[in-house]
Amino acid sequence: MGKYLVPLVALLMPAFAGAGDAAIPRLFTEEGVKGTLVIASLNSGRTFVHNDARARQRFSPASTFKILHTLIAIEEQAVADENAVFKWDGHHYDVPAWNQDQTLASAFKVSCVWCYQELARRVGAKSYPRYLRQSGYGALREDFAPTQFWLDGSLLISALEQIGFLKKVVTRSLPFSEAAYGTLKKIMLAEQTPVYSLWAKTGWTPMVTPQVGWYVGYVQTSDDIWLFALNMEIRNEKDLPRRQGLVRKALRSKAITVMDPARESENGD
Repeated sequence: MGKYLVPLVALLMPAFAGAGDAAIPRLFTEEGVKGTLVIASLNSGRTFVHNDARARQRFSPASTFKILHTLIAIEEQAVADENAVFKWDGHHYDVPAWNQDQTLASAFKVSCVWCYQELARRVGAKSYPRYLRQSGYGALREDFAPTQFWLDGSLLISALEQIGFLKKVVTRSLPFSEAAYGTLKKIMLAEQTPVYSLWAKTGWTPMVTPQVGWYVGYVQTSDDIWLFALNMEIRNEKDLPRRQGLVRKALRSKAITVMDPARESENGD
């Protein structure tokens, strides 16, 4: 596939979900889908991994890259904050929610591709390799399209690497400003209740084969923060809601409080 700018670094993480832990594999079987799921405690490091081989395999991040992309865009002053406006140019997209003006907050929520492509043009291609290296975010091919690389297979990341990256986001150990972290936390919030808060992002790669669906993020409870990263094969659009449902059911199977079924509704991926 060509030479990559970011070297392969093995992310070692204890895999406690094995033969003695049938709950998560059973959920995948019940849904009839192939994929991987990693759930990790921020405080204790306790980790559950379903399908370890796939958890180490890299795939296009699709819209889950919007997490890092938002941090980069704020840091590079390509956008000011969550209220910044993107003017729709009148082009009609297949996703109805994209066919209107957007704020950064709404663009993140509905996975507005044209909005983040505009941010990519403002940031400039030369900036991305450095941020990807600093963030330990997968591997980027040298010859990449500046407004497509997170969609077309030029950038690849594994579920385990997603967990490592999310840990750095939660602990704010990456070289981004408090303004960047603060904006991301506002727009990434998917659900908040008196018992827990959930920050998350979906992703879907229709431009590559086989198609892959992602759901990554973290849930904060009264005593811990649990990071999660799921990717699975997508056979058709009916599989897309299974991403959130699988993660929520898996979290509940580990006594991690979340509502079931999924309550988020996103458009576009």
